[in-house]
Amino acid sequence: MGKNKENDYDERRAYRRKRRIRNQIIAYVTVIIFIAAIITGAVFGIRAVTKLISERKQAEELEKQLEDITNEEEEVVIEPPVSVEEPEEEVDWLEERVVSSVDYMSLEDKVAGLFIVAPEAVTGVSQAIQAGDGTRDALNKYPVGGFIYNQQNIIDEGQFTQMLSNTMGMRPEYPLFLAVDEEGGSVRSIGGSSIEVEEVGDMADIGAEGDTAKAYDAGSKIGFYLNKLGLNVDFAPVADIVEDMEGSAIGRRSFGGDSALVGSMAAETVRGIQEMGVSSCLKHFPGIGSAAEDTHDGMAVMEKSLDELRAAEFPAFQAGIEAGADFVMVGHVSAPNVVGDNTPCSLSEEIITNLLRGELGYEGIIITDAMDMAAITEYFTADDAAVRALKAGADMILMPEDFELAYKGVMNAVQEGVIAEERINESLKRIYRVKFRNRIDAEGNIVDVMGENQESEGSPDMEEGQNAEGSTEAEAGQGTGE
Repeated sequence: MGKNKENDYDERRAYRRKRRIRNQIIAYVTVIIFIAAIITGAVFGIRAVTKLISERKQAEELEKQLEDITNEEEEVVIEPPVSVEEPEEEVDWLEERVVSSVDYMSLEDKVAGLFIVAPEAVTGVSQAIQAGDGTRDALNKYPVGGFIYNQQNIIDEGQFTQMLSNTMGMRPEYPLFLAVDEEGGSVRSIGGSSIEVEEVGDMADIGAEGDTAKAYDAGSKIGFYLNKLGLNVDFAPVADIVEDMEGSAIGRRSFGGDSALVGSMAAETVRGIQEMGVSSCLKHFPGIGSAAEDTHDGMAVMEKSLDELRAAEFPAFQAGIEAGADFVMVGHVSAPNVVGDNTPCSLSEEIITNLLRGELGYEGIIITDAMDMAAITEYFTADDAAVRALKAGADMILMPEDFELAYKGVMNAVQEGVIAEERINESLKRIYRVKFRNRIDAEGNIVDVMGENQESEGSPDMEEGQNAEGSTEAEAGQGTGE
């Protein structure tokens, strides 16, 4: 009995112990779960708080930025845009003057401006030695592009200078080319007159020495005394290649037979003349040095092929063109192996437009040789020749056999649409670029044109030649170009 009680006691004791242990385990587990819950909650709480703080901080920063932007907008003073002055476009006053001059001209005046003639051709006198009312009336009727003078127009230096000055002042809106043939040697309109000037000799002698400085010196000497007299165009130098001086119509007027030598000599002569304020003219394109006949007397034929011209004559002319020659004169020689027939080169589109203007790239004034030569007059009337030359691409007609007939022929050709007026305008623009070049100041005003806005000074003008009242002067034949 006592033993049973003891056993019951032990069992209850063990049971209580187990229950206590279980309760402790439950308590521990509960505490652990509670602690874990607290930790987890703390982690989430910290994250939430951190996120909240971050969001609040971002919100505060955003709000601050908005405030800054608002404050900046409130503080910004809007000023009117600063006007940036664009550089003024430079005005080409020369081109402006050229275009306005051509636009100002009537068709009649435009056509007249394409001719350079002897003064006798428009005044009707046999020998022009003064520029008076007769010249003024002639220029009012036919404002030609210029005059060419010869020895017959020269009595003495004072008379000639006065005549040129008076002539230039008569139509200041249409400045004139006042021209001569002054090559040196055998062709000297001034040097062969009573006016004393320095003789420079034949170009053949200068070429034989091979010194281009002497060619420049010759050009500058000629240009100097021409400019001093009041002339502004010299139909020189000759750029023809002459291998046989005795067998060529050009002869000693050429620098020689070597293309490179002739080219360099011609180029330096051009520079010498033009640096003295006188326009030079290369002649006689495409090169007539190999022709034995003289175009003054009749047809002259050059047998060279185009390839031969390209090898010899063209480089000589190209050198003069690159030197800045204001004019190139086209000769009346026939070149059947180039043109295809005996049409004079001065009337050939192949020669003038395709070769000189196109292949050689010449942009200056193209002028014919004197159109009163037999190479032209024996085969063409004055009007037909003038129209043909202009259609071929020439800009100016020199000394037609009958100026009024040639003038009327060109007028009719333009009016009938055979020659476009725009084609005439293109030539006039080339002409007036040379006439006004170096004579336009920074404001576009004309300066340094002889006779511009000036009245002739000195003794009253004498009538020239044979006038309407029948007074006469010594008869003299009308000279021709060379």
